[in-house]
Parts: sequence; C-alpha cells; structure tokens
Amino acid sequence: MGLLRTDIWRTGIIARPMSDILARGTVEGLPVTWLPDQGAFRFLADPFGLWRDDRLHVFVEAYDYRDRIGRIEMFVLDRALRLLDSRPVLSEPWHLSYPVVIEDGDAVYLLPEAHRSGRLSLYRAVSFPDRWMRVEDFAFPVAAIDASPLRVGDRWWIFFSPPGGSPADRQSLLHAAFADSLLGPWRLHPANPLRWDRSAARPGGTPVIVDGRIILPTQDCSATYGGAITPLTVTELGMARVMTRPGPQIRPPSSWAPFTDGLHSLSAAGDVTLLDAKTITRSPRRIAIELARRGRRLIRNG
Repeated sequence: MGLLRTDIWRTGIIARPMSDILARGTVEGLPVTWLPDQGAFRFLADPFGLWRDDRLHVFVEAYDYRDRIGRIEMFVLDRALRLLDSRPVLSEPWHLSYPVVIEDGDAVYLLPEAHRSGRLSLYRAVSFPDRWMRVEDFAFPVAAIDASPLRVGDRWWIFFSPPGGSPADRQSLLHAAFADSLLGPWRLHPANPLRWDRSAARPGGTPVIVDGRIILPTQDCSATYGGAITPLTVTELGMARVMTRPGPQIRPPSSWAPFTDGLHSLSAAGDVTLLDAKTITRSPRRIAIELARRGRRLIRNG
C-alpha cells in the first residue's frame, strides 16, 4: 500500500492577514483562491509570499512524482488575486522545498530547504523575482529542515528541524539558532532541542509577532505528515532558554474536500495568508511511475 499512496498538496490564498486567522483559530468559512492544478502526480506546496510593485509573488515547491525532485516556482497575482504570470525560478540537482522569501534592507533573499545537499543555502535576488545567486559566505551550522527566520529587535532567529535521525525525529524536534545578522555567524541554541513533540515542533510557515507575542506555525505529524497546523506561542525567547506553548490546532475544513487530509503551512504575506492542503490518493499508476523512475536512475548510475 505504500507505493500506492500519493500525497497531493494544493496551494491557496486567503485574503485575510495571518493574525486574523490565528485569532479565529480556524479557516472555516474563509474564501480561498487556489493556484492552478498541476495535473496528475504533481503538486504545489510550501507557499511563501512577498508583495512588490502592488503584485503578490508566491514562491512554492513544485513537485513531480516522476522524478521526485522539488523545484521552486513563482506565481504573480494582482490585488484581486488574479493570476498574471508563473515561471520556474530556482532548481538544483537536489530537492528544494519550503522557499522562505526574506527582505533585509534593500536586499531580497530566498532560503529554501535543501538538506539533501548537506547544507542550508541562502540565495540573493540578482534580479527579482526570477534570478537568484547563492550567498557563498552564508554558513549555517547544520543542513536545517524547514528553516523559518524571524527578526526580533536587533537579533535574527531561525527555527528549524534538524537533519539526520529517523523520519519521526525530523517531524518531532524543534531547534533554533541566532545571529546578529541574517548572514551570520549563526550559533545553535544551547537548549536544543526546544521541543520534542510530533504534534507541535516541525515548523510550518512564517513566524509572526502578534500583540508582542511570537507565534510559530508548526506541523501536527502525529497521525499523518502535515496533518494540521499547531500555532506555537514563544512565551520566553532568550539566549539561554526558550519556552513555548502550543495552541488549538487549525485543520482543513470539510468544504475543501477532497483536500481535507492535511494542512502543513501557514505563511503571512501582508494582508493575505498563504496555505496548502493535502489529499491522500491511492492509484495503481503510482507503481508504474515509481518503477519507471527507479529504472531511469539505474541507467544514469550505470
């Protein structure tokens, strides 16, 4: 049954700020503008957004089960959330996902998850939004998974899940690092892991500050990967200790059917919120796709 199972994600936009959604504690009843369907055995996930020139630029992981290597694509929408453009913007020989977009002064950066490369890489926009160059002097201590940065005062923080260990560990552990500059040098927090909790540890979107409180969306992976969003309030943030408290979960409503099997990102982009939802399908075609992919890999490896 494992080869038959296929997780398909769908990316959408809610025309409400993330603070409103966190205050409501639900997305029930809120209209969603969905990005285009990608066809069989393809999906868009992990949306992060930035407004530029009155246009919303949404960066997503584009994934195809035929090669199982995520790439970063970008969608441009106007204020009415009408789609204007889309194009690929970043690919590497390894899997890319979770493309966090960051403004720091006049510079714009992209911080995608790429732990299979053995490092966390930061890219700077040479020509926004589709030309990016790796920042070679950015050195993060580990190949962080789902790195989620936040500037608090004059210090930068990155919350992440550590690489290595079992899949359960990668869904259960929350670590942090801090630096005086986005470019580092970065120091791992001495209290890592900050949490060991499969229902509220792995980051799932942008940390935000609401009424002076830091709230980090995390994934509930207790029943399925990315089953729901658990907002995690940081009640104490210091260089010696970090304390957190999980809040009520946010789940996909029944009106999103069939995409009701998971919700694993919640990202703020000004006055809109980006998210993705999952449906789990089972199809015999998945076996043929997987066998073909493995055959191509054997041929490449000689």
